[in-house]
Amino acid sequence: MPVPLRRLFVALTLCCALIGGATACGSDSSSSSQQDTAAVVPAKGTPTPTTSAEKQKFAKTRFVANAGLAAGATYQWIVKPYKAGTFKKGAKGRKLALVKAGLAGAFAYNRLKAASNNAKGDPTLAKAVAPLTAGIDALKGLPAKLRKGDSTDSVANSFDDVINKVKEAGKSAGAEVKDKVPSASQLSGG
Repeated sequence: MPVPLRRLFVALTLCCALIGGATACGSDSSSSSQQDTAAVVPAKGTPTPTTSAEKQKFAKTRFVANAGLAAGATYQWIVKPYKAGTFKKGAKGRKLALVKAGLAGAFAYNRLKAASNNAKGDPTLAKAVAPLTAGIDALKGLPAKLRKGDSTDSVANSFDDVINKVKEAGKSAGAEVKDKVPSASQLSGG
């Protein structure tokens, strides 16, 4: 009687796993302990990072990416509709624009907080961005105002001002930020 292909595949997979597991267990203990010790103890004279900010790799690159996404979302869904007059009462598509602006505001706030944390990993960038943390924190409640349609003029200007200051700070620290419009899934995913 022929054996189904699925059974052969399962049997072959199990045999390979058992053989692979048995050979992995039979290593020489003296070479293993020497390798483990070398991996744990750093070489003399090499500095080791102690804080989470120091441990962060590619701080400037991450800062540029996060700030760029925040800038793109702010321009695309807050500043641009504001300048077009879409947020005014009675404007066509106002409700949808306000919902998108609220989502974009929450996304921009999230990415700006991440960019601020990324900046802590680079000393030059940390000095440039440090004065902006209060401005970034002030954006926290503004997305809800956008969704409701409350004082859209001041909210749009607040987001635009903070984004421009973050861009200037990045440029002064050698990390130029360019707008990058996030996808709809990024925007809704936060």
